[in-house]
Amino acid sequence: MRVIVGLGNPGDEYRGSRHNVGFLVIAGLARESGVRLAAGRGDFLRGLGRVGGRDAALVLPLTFMNRSGTAVVQALGELESGPEDLLVVCDDVSLPLGSLRIRKRGGDGGHRGLGSIISSLGSREFARLRIGIGMPEQAFEMVDFVLGRFHGDEAPIVEEATSLAIEAIETALARGIETAMNAYNRRPAAGGGVQS
Repeated sequence: MRVIVGLGNPGDEYRGSRHNVGFLVIAGLARESGVRLAAGRGDFLRGLGRVGGRDAALVLPLTFMNRSGTAVVQALGELESGPEDLLVVCDDVSLPLGSLRIRKRGGDGGHRGLGSIISSLGSREFARLRIGIGMPEQAFEMVDFVLGRFHGDEAPIVEEATSLAIEAIETALARGIETAMNAYNRRPAAGGGVQS
């Protein structure tokens, strides 16, 4: 069973923040797939259903971002799945706002959620879908930036990126990760839309 995990921070104060874009994607995917998220046996919510024509579990950690690995290990244990079944969805400040990058494996790129998962699993061998949230003008603004909300003019870009991420996940499950990489590893085009 494929396990799709969206990263973010729990709690109303973080709802809609840049760091929680992974939560947005899982929530949208759950609505589209008719999957109901409920408490798992651990620090996570999970729901089972058909995504991209395959059985899949959607998971939202209830830990804070830097402890995401704890929830992911618990979820994989409950679902009797391994790192090879995992696809993690998260934000990325190094990518332009709205762009997508899918990879079969890799490091954490400075992302504390990915770093926690790699450390907890003892493996980098899991797929990830990163969504660009842009970069603050000054490095010292990073924490406030990622925990802040998207501005009004960014909302349509984020909505489109969320929709594309859902399509990318469905494609990865239905036709394989490489097909999804070829189709969705794009950057935003000037004036909206995306380009290769």
